[in-house]
Amino acid sequence: MINYNSLVKKWAAELELYELPEAQNLVEWLLEQHLGLRRVDMMNFLEEKDLPKSLLDDFERLKKGEPIQQILGKAPFYGREFQVSRDTLIPRNETEELVHLIIKENPQSGLKILDIGTGTGCIPITLFLEMNEAEVYGLDVSESALAIAHKNAEELKAKVHCIHLDILEEELPIGDLDILVSNPPYIPEKGKEKMHRNVLDFEPQLALFVPDENPLLFYRRIAILGKKALKPKGKLYFEIHEDYGKDVQNLLFDLGYSEVEIIPDLNGKDRMVKGKNL
Repeated sequence: MINYNSLVKKWAAELELYELPEAQNLVEWLLEQHLGLRRVDMMNFLEEKDLPKSLLDDFERLKKGEPIQQILGKAPFYGREFQVSRDTLIPRNETEELVHLIIKENPQSGLKILDIGTGTGCIPITLFLEMNEAEVYGLDVSESALAIAHKNAEELKAKVHCIHLDILEEELPIGDLDILVSNPPYIPEKGKEKMHRNVLDFEPQLALFVPDENPLLFYRRIAILGKKALKPKGKLYFEIHEDYGKDVQNLLFDLGYSEVEIIPDLNGKDRMVKGKNL
């Protein structure tokens, strides 16, 4: 018989893909979901042989590198839980920072907002719930991702209009936007070799990668579409690859945007670019 604390340490040591503190957090998350146990329950005694098969099966998936968010089918974002699947990116802290920036800078009522590449819908749903009477749209090329976004919007009681569209081939069906936001694919194909297996094997490559020879592919296209779709003085917000901040900034200046700024994330890495339509 072992207690909760020793089980966490034992299982964390088996998660060879992760640094120990992260491994312990993952095990604790799994135990809380299956058993209702948290770190405060350190002295609870457990028999490994009595643990439910569903917990043991999920731990085996974790050992193979599958992200815990996909194992559990949900991920936290801005204080809420969002359904995720293999067809969506897992919402990340950096994207929370992007959403927080938009909320902070735009206190007005009734803004019209479009998120391109919406995935789980975490950006437009959060903006609808946190802003005042916003009219919000989420667009994606993946019908499977849009189905997840729609479920999340229903569960969280957010009115988000979902649009199925390939922005590389089609024009935007809406205009007169106050805000256009996107966290588009931005990792060059050559970056695959540096990526953790739990991202590469389990998250949609469609939402991650761009050609090595054209890393600004989506930024350019979205910024061009934004010139038509945004109102005068309408705002464009991007999440970016940390290596391309200056490139994205110059691109927006070249296309006629004003007040273009690079904004670092909490770790000091270039992570967001914003600009205004003239």
